[in-house]
Amino acid sequence: MRMKLLLPTAIMALALALTACNDTATTTNERANTNANTGLVVPATPAPTATPKYTEQQARDERARAKENKETVGQSLDDAWIHTKIVAKLIGNSQTPERTINVDVVNGEVTLRGTVDTNEAKAEAERVAKETDGVKKVTSQLKVSSASAKPANTKKSTNTGKSKTNP
Repeated sequence: MRMKLLLPTAIMALALALTACNDTATTTNERANTNANTGLVVPATPAPTATPKYTEQQARDERARAKENKETVGQSLDDAWIHTKIVAKLIGNSQTPERTINVDVVNGEVTLRGTVDTNEAKAEAERVAKETDGVKKVTSQLKVSSASAKPANTKKSTNTGKSKTNP
């Protein structure tokens, strides 16, 4: 009789063990992130990466580059960093012709100077500057070149000498 009870119990224990091992509904990471009290899955948050520190040497280099382009950068580390970020964003943005836009930064205040081809390019450059961290104020002195304005339709219709008459 004892043997008859032992065999079904062993089979049940083995079945339960296999079922527990075969739980594919959740991954190991999901189980690790599950709050036992509520049963909610808590998403894993990646550790923040350290932002490289902007050095005084980098600021001096940026001021020298700005001076070559007839741009002004204030003496603070923040001004040089703001200039670096704005110029990089303008270079990376296909809608803005960065080298026709001068970027001056003094005390967190940005002045954009130069000529752009379209009103859209002007608005995009202004947006880029305004959305840059650390910028307190943006003054736009950008001009839209009239040479890029599309000329009016100058095609003249050709008259073949035949006149059309309405029936």
